[in-house]
Amino acid sequence: MDYPVGCYLRTIDNNRERWIPTMYTPRFSKQSQALHSADADVWAVSDRAHALANKGEDVIFLCVGDPNFDTPEPILDFARARLGVGRTHYSPAAGELMLRRAIADIESRVSPHPCSPEDVVVFPGGTNAIYAVLSCLLNPGEQIVIPEPMYIGYVPITDALQLDVRKVACPPERGFAFDIESIKQAIGADTRAVMINTPVNPTGAMATPEQLRELATYCRARNIWLISDEMYSMITFARRHTSLRTAAEHLDNVIVIDGLSKSHAMSGWRLGWAVAQGELVERLIEYAGATIFGVPQFIQEAAAFALEFDTYFVKQMRDAYEKRRDLIVERIDRIPGISCYSPDAGMFVMVDVSAVAESGEAFAEALLDAERVSVLPGKPFGSSAINHVRLTLAADEAEISRALDRIERFVTSGCLKAG
Repeated sequence: MDYPVGCYLRTIDNNRERWIPTMYTPRFSKQSQALHSADADVWAVSDRAHALANKGEDVIFLCVGDPNFDTPEPILDFARARLGVGRTHYSPAAGELMLRRAIADIESRVSPHPCSPEDVVVFPGGTNAIYAVLSCLLNPGEQIVIPEPMYIGYVPITDALQLDVRKVACPPERGFAFDIESIKQAIGADTRAVMINTPVNPTGAMATPEQLRELATYCRARNIWLISDEMYSMITFARRHTSLRTAAEHLDNVIVIDGLSKSHAMSGWRLGWAVAQGELVERLIEYAGATIFGVPQFIQEAAAFALEFDTYFVKQMRDAYEKRRDLIVERIDRIPGISCYSPDAGMFVMVDVSAVAESGEAFAEALLDAERVSVLPGKPFGSSAINHVRLTLAADEAEISRALDRIERFVTSGCLKAG
């Protein structure tokens, strides 16, 4: 065996060769290495902004999609009550029946296809649900098609699972809208799955019912899984969200993922789910049982309560996000050199900075240096967003207005020109 030079000492003892370690050299899995190296600079601007804030600088954060609302008090009260009666033990791998029934009831109300609690598997967050679904569907090296700009969290997941990701551009000149023909053209003989996100993080674009139906039919005819991440389904403005499960004619190749992190300001509760059919549900339950061993009982029951009594609170937050969106769009439209379009949904506005900066990354770095405003560069979301920055709606109107004042001063000062 060949040993690393300097890590082992060769000795002869009783005419036998021995190698004695002189230091410990850690070795890691390919999966761990992928997570370690995947888009390591995604949060570089944000990390630097936090470092400045920790030194006492007046930094305004418009970069993270964590709701700035507190979880509604009735949900907190219900969780406290469930804690008080001892709902702190192991949960079934599939999830508590109370929550799975609440999710199934919602799906059945909005879809022509009935949904049973047996079609629902609960996970600690939507991202974990995505990881579990992809783990159960694809082997290392197999191909998945994903439109971009796309949720940043897909990158470490697909890298860790060693998937072959074929990206499909949704260009900014078309408002980042879905192009089903482009997705279909990207599907090849080696494609095992397609994953879409509607409404999209970061663009707020929404697939139409007709697009979803067409794509579901196309994928089913080619024996391909179709996964829809619908985490922003309850934060829509001009029109209501249509779920893939509602639009598709058949559901045997369809998986829908959703959760309460954004819509109910429950990001820290870590609660998401997958809705599927047939043997995949069994595989997901087995995966959940082997990896997470259930989500806390009191959290699941509070989530079920939230889904049953959420109308008022969700509307309040959605209306606030819409006002903030309108504020950003109106102000950006008045700043020469940068532009944006008004998203249909979600918690973000994508701002085109191509006329004033070499890239979104250059703009974000310089904006933080000059004005202490932290925004997220578009590059990590995909090449279609490389000349954009993402502004979050998860800040109150006064804070957003302060940030926009600084952005306007920064852009009109002419201190950053395209190279």
